[in-house]
Amino acid sequence: MEYHISMADDNTGLTGKKVFFLHPSVFVQNEVIAGLAQQEYEVYAAREESKLQRVLGKYPDSVVFASIDEVLGADKWEAWIRTVMENAVTKTVSIGILSSANTAAARQLYLDVLHVPCGFLSLKSDVSKLMTALLEVLRAAEAKGRRKYIRADTRGETMTTVNLSLKDGRYITGDIRDISVVGFSCVFSEFVELAKNSLFSDMQIKLQSALIKAEGIVFGSRMENNNKVYVFVFTYKVDFTVKAKIRAYIQKNLQAKMDAELK
Repeated sequence: MEYHISMADDNTGLTGKKVFFLHPSVFVQNEVIAGLAQQEYEVYAAREESKLQRVLGKYPDSVVFASIDEVLGADKWEAWIRTVMENAVTKTVSIGILSSANTAAARQLYLDVLHVPCGFLSLKSDVSKLMTALLEVLRAAEAKGRRKYIRADTRGETMTTVNLSLKDGRYITGDIRDISVVGFSCVFSEFVELAKNSLFSDMQIKLQSALIKAEGIVFGSRMENNNKVYVFVFTYKVDFTVKAKIRAYIQKNLQAKMDAELK
């Protein structure tokens, strides 16, 4: 594995950076992107370089990993990367290379001539070594900023809900407004008073096609436009598999919104 890392001088603050994979192979899509989403990186697949270049103008502190074995020829890959790195608007984008070829000529071009800041990573390495290298590159690029957890805004979605069992035997359903692996906020379909620190050990959460069970505590509430918004935090009993499903849902949610921007 060979890569060079340069520290980006940016002001991403709490938001962190978007991480794009351009023309990802099936392996990159299923192993790398999914794996980085589980590590709380805001990661996306992009399949049209011209549209990605336009979006990068909106997010110029992004990181892009180009899968140079895919779709484009060598000359077109070089031209596209030069264009991004030399354009006044997108020159702060940090580019890295993914390739199975890993030839001396390719390494020399991207590392010694173009000086891509996020290095040249070989896809011939096993998944664990590749992920370790990618995580090191992303840490050096400060891709997370000061943000620890990715959160999805789910307002307006009809199949993102929580169902609670109350002490009086009633069940109430709430529309989830946003969610992370730490907790979520929601608005209930009927009036209900929930005391701060109330424990709900059998919450049923629906995230589109995924149904999960979790334990949570009422952290607090606030009023927004005549709606009472409750905030719940998950307890330590929420296990790894549940958190993995939440992260996978968040990545899918964010990808769908990015796909709309990439149109």
